[in-house]
Amino acid sequence: MPNKADIKAWKAQLVAQAEQQILKLTDSDQFKKYLNTLAKFHRYSARNIDLIYAQNPQATQVAGFKQWQKAFNRTVNRGAKAIRIAAPIIKKLTPAEQKHLDTTDERAIVGYRYLPVFDVAQTSGEPVLSAKDFVKENLADHQNVTSLYSAFKDYLNQQTDLKVSEVPLASLNGAKGYFQPSTNEIVIGGDEPDNALKLKTLYHEYAHSQLHGLKSAFKDRPRAYQETQAEAVAYVAMQNIGVDTSNYSLGYVATWAKDKAVIHSALSEIQQVSNKVIELSDGLTKQLGLQAAQKEPEHDLKKLSAQELNKSYQGLQQQVQQARNPQQKSELKNKLNDVHHEISNRTQKQLQAFAEENPEIKQPDSEPDQSLKR
Repeated sequence: MPNKADIKAWKAQLVAQAEQQILKLTDSDQFKKYLNTLAKFHRYSARNIDLIYAQNPQATQVAGFKQWQKAFNRTVNRGAKAIRIAAPIIKKLTPAEQKHLDTTDERAIVGYRYLPVFDVAQTSGEPVLSAKDFVKENLADHQNVTSLYSAFKDYLNQQTDLKVSEVPLASLNGAKGYFQPSTNEIVIGGDEPDNALKLKTLYHEYAHSQLHGLKSAFKDRPRAYQETQAEAVAYVAMQNIGVDTSNYSLGYVATWAKDKAVIHSALSEIQQVSNKVIELSDGLTKQLGLQAAQKEPEHDLKKLSAQELNKSYQGLQQQVQQARNPQQKSELKNKLNDVHHEISNRTQKQLQAFAEENPEIKQPDSEPDQSLKR
């Protein structure tokens, strides 16, 4: 049985392995693989995205051994090697500990465990479908890509302080579009014949507006650095909706610095904006009817993937905030509570499964966690 020193060394090696993989991201092919992982796991922390990529760059959907069986009716294949992700250890605080930490919170994170999970490719059983499967099929039609482009452009013009306009490509000196920080304006080549490229350009320039605007903390990044970041966000956003942009160069990747801190900072910045773009796109595709109708949250919650549960939770939160009818608001809150309890139960089951599989790691006193923020 490994001792504490062995376990600590193994954890450090796991993180170091992830860092080494990130440091190799200096050519376009490797960078695309990393961005594909980011598009698939955009709700994970940057640390867990790094860990997943380092251990299995081809991973598309991960879950614990028992979760695959119970939630998806799938079985992990014999001999499959687990992927380890970090999960917080939450401890109930005593009054003395609350006073010492100067907090009124009843619970706090006191450390991290490394949970074993497996990719869907390491399992066998019933097919696993997600909203993206349907979005990809619908958006293969360029007319639908045009609809999403128009909806995104209208959203930016009407709901943000950005101004998006179109001009003839001939006036852009070979560019497809640009972002002007001084006026907070995005300009797109309106007569671009490739609808997918036109949407990608809008994502690219929007990323510039968020990362490199006058008020941005990252506005002073070198030009090559900025272009790589913006193209990375655009690539992730297009991957998320299932549109292939592999023919478009990510550009300037080889110019990235090899300093570990700089690379992690850059990837963290990409993730922040990618998350925002993905959420906006998902909301717009749903409004346009390009996503298959999802089940009501109260139906078959246990059959929903973690990603679908999170989307339901966030969608219900937004609906609760927007609801004006008291009865409707109460019904939405009940649905929100159901999803909240399912997420909490799954988290507890994962932690319990990890504890059973790793008896050598001492567990803190635990109770069902009711502290999930809403």
